[in-house]
Amino acid sequence: MTTDHAFTGPLAARWPDVTVDRLAALLTPAGHALPVPRAADRAAWDLRSGTADRPTRLDLLARADAERGTPWPQPTAHAYARFFRDGDRLEYEDAVAARQTRLTRAAVAAASTLDPAWLDEVADGITVLCEQSTWCWAAHDDTRRRHGAVVATVTDPFVDLGAGEVAAQLAWVDHLLGAPLDDRYPGLRARVRHEVRTRVLEPFVRRRDWHWLGLDGDVHNWNPWIHGNVLVAALALVADPGERARVVALVVEGLDRYVAALPDDGAIDEGYAYWWNGACRALEALDVLAHATGGALEASSVPALRATVAFPHRMHLGGPWYLNVADGQARPPTDQPWHALHRAARTAGDDDAVRHAAAHRVPGGPVATEREGLGRLLRALTDPVWGAADPTPGSPPPGRLAAVHPGAPGPPGGREPAGADARGQGRPQRRAPQPQRRRQRGGRPRRCPGRRRRRTAHLHGPDLRRGPVQALADAEHVAQRAHGARQRAVRGPPVRGPRRPRGDRRAPQRAPARPRRCLPAARRAALVADRHPGPGVRSRAGRGPLGARRPHGVGHGVGHGVGHGHGHGHGVGHGRHDRASPARR
Repeated sequence: MTTDHAFTGPLAARWPDVTVDRLAALLTPAGHALPVPRAADRAAWDLRSGTADRPTRLDLLARADAERGTPWPQPTAHAYARFFRDGDRLEYEDAVAARQTRLTRAAVAAASTLDPAWLDEVADGITVLCEQSTWCWAAHDDTRRRHGAVVATVTDPFVDLGAGEVAAQLAWVDHLLGAPLDDRYPGLRARVRHEVRTRVLEPFVRRRDWHWLGLDGDVHNWNPWIHGNVLVAALALVADPGERARVVALVVEGLDRYVAALPDDGAIDEGYAYWWNGACRALEALDVLAHATGGALEASSVPALRATVAFPHRMHLGGPWYLNVADGQARPPTDQPWHALHRAARTAGDDDAVRHAAAHRVPGGPVATEREGLGRLLRALTDPVWGAADPTPGSPPPGRLAAVHPGAPGPPGGREPAGADARGQGRPQRRAPQPQRRRQRGGRPRRCPGRRRRRTAHLHGPDLRRGPVQALADAEHVAQRAHGARQRAVRGPPVRGPRRPRGDRRAPQRAPARPRRCLPAARRAALVADRHPGPGVRSRAGRGPLGARRPHGVGHGVGHGVGHGHGHGHGVGHGRHDRASPARR
């Protein structure tokens, strides 16, 4: 694509002859540019007979009805300034998020019923967002650095994730309910266009130093997330064909930088959790672009984009567990926008990814939630294939995780691991800790008495032979469980001696010795004699088996922390042997 800020990436190479003028001719008019039917299409939105998912809409309508008539959440200047004063960002962001989710529920209710009362609720939600001082989140705003302020600078808006989300939400509402809002609230849609242009579109075009553009080569998930929202806003709210094409051309250039940064295998270095708001956002934006151009700008055949569709199921460990990095959770929330993955996988022809997404579809349950934004919710509601997705075929077996790299071996015999159900979604599995062993002085390791090796699939899950990635994921967990079991077996619960009266300065009495498990009988007897010598016998406390004094910090086993004490046996450890717990010496 040819623009004034030309960047040659996979998309530009695929569409070399598409200029801004050509793009203006390709783009569908605003009323039909977004891939969701408008509320006037009652075949889709009628609450009784429409094709939009009815259980989800009924759930949203019930919750919207419960809050209708209550005051709208009010983000305050104090809450905004808190980030610059004490680092708290949640008080402000939670209030803004509550506004947006309430507007989303009201918009779906209005589209389903066309009830004037719901249109009133939507108009109120639009107005409070338009009158909000800024759509940028305080944690992202550069107002302190540029203007020395701790409140938003309305004359210099910052385009961040929050601003992009509000702009796109207002664009989706305008697309969905434009005609009914014009009839009941003339002038409201013009206000929306003014605010979106002033706060997002004009700064996006004017300033080209946004860090999320990736001009310095550092491309991260903000890039497709914001560009996708700007694309929706431009397609729905900009009437002038030339201006609309220029904004869309910059969006395509920005997305091209992100696609160019994807490796050939589609992996995301920020991890599985960031895939949903990184690569997935790019796939969704390009899907909207393909719809808006009648399929002329279609990018599903780009190798990196096809490969990244497989990333979620390649990171799947089994059950709710995923291989994650950085601040991503190993057991992430289950209410991801699976419909977006399902749709992208269908377009790419990746059957494994289709089955993995469908495995998370709960028949009769909501197809999506409002927490992911109005655009994602509308796409899920009006996707009949996703609504009818059958979860029974399941995702690839968790044992296939080793195939993150092509050619890596799977589980022995290609069998599914024990405990996985028909969908490949077993309960959280755990590996049995290895039997505890203690090494006798001068002898061979022997197993602790009373402990036998036991392995049951329903308790401890599949074998670690499932592949190298699974082994790495479980290694730390297995080590921690084994270490904890070892400490409990060796130390036992602390036993405290009798309390001395206040003011008694006599030497403290030792608690009765507690024989340690996993030690020979002779050794246990020696420990008891060492702690409680008979009358006239001098204690050997602080000395080894032959009476030789040992240095502080010498103990048995593996511990964490630093303490001073006298251990018994062999080896050097850093166990915590404090005087309050004599049984742990």
